Amino acid sequence: MTKPDSCRQHSSIVVDGPDRAPSRAMLRAVGFSDGDFGKSVVGIASTWSMVTPCNMHIDRLADEAARGADDAGGKAVIFGTITVSDGISMGTPGMRYSLVSREIIADSIEAVAGAEGFDGLVAIGGCDKNMPACVMAMARLNRPSVFVYGGTIVPGLHRGQPADIVTVFEAVGKHAGQQIGDGELREIESCSIPGEGSCGGMYTANTMASAIEALGLSLPDSSAQLANSKDKLADCERAGRAVVELLRRNIRPSDILTRKAFENAVTVVIALGGSTNAVMHLIAMAHSAGVTLTLEDFERIGRGVPVLADLKPSGKYNMAHFVRIGGLQPLLKMLLDRGLLHGDCLTVTGRTVAENLAQVGPYAADQDVVRPFSNPVKADSHLRILRGNLAPEGAVAKITGKEGSSFTGRAIVFESEEDALRGILQGKVADGHVIVIRNEGPKGGPGMREMLGPTSAIMGKGLGKTVALITDGRFSGGSHGFVVGHITPEAATGGLLAVVKDGDVITIDAVKNEINLAVPAEEAARRLAGWRPAPCKETRGTLAKYAKLVSSASRGAITDGD
Repeated sequence: MTKPDSCRQHSSIVVDGPDRAPSRAMLRAVGFSDGDFGKSVVGIASTWSMVTPCNMHIDRLADEAARGADDAGGKAVIFGTITVSDGISMGTPGMRYSLVSREIIADSIEAVAGAEGFDGLVAIGGCDKNMPACVMAMARLNRPSVFVYGGTIVPGLHRGQPADIVTVFEAVGKHAGQQIGDGELREIESCSIPGEGSCGGMYTANTMASAIEALGLSLPDSSAQLANSKDKLADCERAGRAVVELLRRNIRPSDILTRKAFENAVTVVIALGGSTNAVMHLIAMAHSAGVTLTLEDFERIGRGVPVLADLKPSGKYNMAHFVRIGGLQPLLKMLLDRGLLHGDCLTVTGRTVAENLAQVGPYAADQDVVRPFSNPVKADSHLRILRGNLAPEGAVAKITGKEGSSFTGRAIVFESEEDALRGILQGKVADGHVIVIRNEGPKGGPGMREMLGPTSAIMGKGLGKTVALITDGRFSGGSHGFVVGHITPEAATGGLLAVVKDGDVITIDAVKNEINLAVPAEEAARRLAGWRPAPCKETRGTLAKYAKLVSSASRGAITDGD
């Protein structure tokens, strides 16, 4: 028996030899010809779905990636995986499946690619969880791979002002506060999401797309393109070609996803003012790649990296503005020239970060979307890793400085997101409150929902500067204000958050990076001694399995850990 071609290391097992005639017979039915059986097989993982505008166009993008792989001498096979919509399920019990879907998508891509003997992989993601999921699968499989971002949405327009999904969520708070009526709420609802593409600020989707480009696992410019553009179609075609070249050169994710590459990704997320979800997703992605990344790494890197991009939700510009000024590449060049990036990291182009950026010019002098180092939005990271008696294993806050740097207030406790949202909209929350939402962690939810409804209601009701919110759940990339999430240990596993009472004093300090409950240690111990965990809300199915397997948020909320 001849040794299989190194470019066909996996497909040769499936299709070579007389005994594989049944496999070839099946493949002929889906379009393989005699000549295709000698080619590298490239799986095209499509997250297409009409579930959400983030992914409604990805079938077209998958076709372009397949064409690129075929034209480069490979044989493309398109296959699908799931997606769920955070924007639609937000604030409902269905949102518990959002973070869980990251694991399902990663598992399904791994399963299909592993079962079918794909030699290489192109994966195209749109909504938030697709992207880390695709990378996790690529890292596990360790076959030549390229990630493609589906692209950002063109903003809607409401009365002359840009609008997006966060505009709608905040309008709900304004409506509850009687600042706008039914008619204007309907206007905002009707015009804010004009077509395909991921949510339009530096929310989680755009944050993760940028992080993956910084990792070197997508082609230059992939993260900053409009979903409905010719540039995005061309990006997909180039990705198909690129994976065939990676096969020829035997460049694998393990060659790209190094510790230095993850440090580059953390740096870029900070410079962009990106989503808190990036902390958990990058830790999970690193775990899949066999790289140790911890909350301490975000702290360490954050001390030396400023926030330079003035992007929503805290800033004034959306992703379409960022695309217009040149996207991520000039920012990468700025960071490299400043000594903040590792330029020697390999990327899917087959070149290093520094080589990719050699010919990249600066942003135009008259733009202010990305600021110079001499005038940053914030001098150090907006992602604050807080610890204290409420979060001895860590918590994550997004503090841009506009919220202030510390907050002390009295707790008002809610046992779920729905209860908190009702309390805010009904006027139970007042100036000086620290809203506590518990039992929303990875195990307690189960599923660790995002608190975009409550945080948007706070903003809509004009409480953004006078209340804080803490939770063992997490936040949408669209959340802003004085908010702290990912509190670990979570309430469901016996963290101190489980026994906070209404009226307790809580202090959040983003300078000292602390979050503390002002209760004597003896009283805290007494309360915890009397606490008993509630039974898991789910006894069968996906959520029950997730609750049994999932790690803490501080470890990435992974399900394949030890």
